[in-house]
Amino acid sequence: MFRVVIGFLFALHGTVKLFGWPPGVGSAAQFGAWPSWWAGLIELVAGLLVMAGLFTRAAAFVASGTMAVAYFWQHQADGLLPIQNGGESAVLYCFAFLLLTLTGGGLWALDNLPGRRSTSADPAVDSGQSRENAGAGVAGR
Repeated sequence: MFRVVIGFLFALHGTVKLFGWPPGVGSAAQFGAWPSWWAGLIELVAGLLVMAGLFTRAAAFVASGTMAVAYFWQHQADGLLPIQNGGESAVLYCFAFLLLTLTGGGLWALDNLPGRRSTSADPAVDSGQSRENAGAGVAGR
């Protein structure tokens, strides 16, 4: 649920920058304008990928970095703390995506469809074994 909500909200930031949608929230950036149009493109694509759970770790990593850059380029100069400089959402998104980079998309992510290669570092998880049973054959030797 966390992944889906974060991805959806992030994608909405992208739709505002790219298309001016939903109306009344902001205006669309001029096509190709640096950095706003490119940030909107990253927000839309990364948000949709995270929401779907497809290439979750990579998309979340890019999104986290984008929000770190946004914080330091747009907010940091206006005050030391995010509450002072209006950068709370950039910081929250940055660390939410960093969490998803570390944890992955979860059980219901499209990354877990049969036939897709796992990105887990734990071979027991990749093979479907429990951690307790993963080394049972080695322990008896």
